[in-house]
Amino acid sequence: MRPPYTWRLRSRALELGRRTLVMGVLNVTPDSFSDGGCFFDAQAAVAQGLRLLEDGADILDIGGESTRPGALAGSDRPSVSADEELRRVMPVITELLRHHPGAVLSIDTYKGSVASTAVETGAEIVNDVSGLHWDAEMPSTVAGLHCGLVLMHIRGRPSEWRHLPLLPDVVSLVSSELKKTAEAAVAAGIPCERMVLDPGFGFGKRFDENYPLLAHLDQLHQLGFPLLAGVFRKSFIGHTLASNGIDAPPHERLYGSLAAMTTAILKGAHIVRVHDVKAAVQAAKIADAVLQRL
Repeated sequence: MRPPYTWRLRSRALELGRRTLVMGVLNVTPDSFSDGGCFFDAQAAVAQGLRLLEDGADILDIGGESTRPGALAGSDRPSVSADEELRRVMPVITELLRHHPGAVLSIDTYKGSVASTAVETGAEIVNDVSGLHWDAEMPSTVAGLHCGLVLMHIRGRPSEWRHLPLLPDVVSLVSSELKKTAEAAVAAGIPCERMVLDPGFGFGKRFDENYPLLAHLDQLHQLGFPLLAGVFRKSFIGHTLASNGIDAPPHERLYGSLAAMTTAILKGAHIVRVHDVKAAVQAAKIADAVLQRL
């Protein structure tokens, strides 16, 4: 069973644990691994965001820089500057809030200046894939914003993933490193009740390393924080669904993604980050019904 929490955001609080919250992905990028270019135009992105809300998304996670394998995100010379990232995401955030003032928006960024502008405009959550490690200004920035925070575990940077050594015990590593990340965030002045932890499926983990992490996700409850799981369309799913030696492409990973997501919920995820919101909402309702009877 997953423990209940109250997640304190910028202007409100979300109750976690009674039912699974669904976070819809909105990539305002030309090169995202799953839907690159589909919603790069601001109008197309806003339209997609409104569809995701209509389909039942509890949170929209809006990102302006791809962290696909091989990307330069987090490097000394990222391919997307803070100014360009803001140019991509801010019109989308502003317009979505105009249509839906009560929408819970998350900014998917590791840059402090982007996080600050987005939250001051109305975003409730900062989702930092680097766990506050890639921008030295991010910890103090988030502490001052008094918003929700998702801290993700990541091994290295996307450009390094192909060369990382295999892990003998991925669950222990993720647990210990997330613990240190959360402790550093608290030391920077970010209260525990504002934080959610994400084990970072696919982010620096080899194909087969994701399954032990999924199977033992409930062990991360010992850290004392709510858990977010983002498994949709990940490469490890495509690899498992390979046909004739060719991995299933992202658009053919829906059923596998739903299976992995349902497993994550049954193993204790409070929030799931997904691309296909309507299908995810329905699957999550069934998983929640099972959890209520355990």
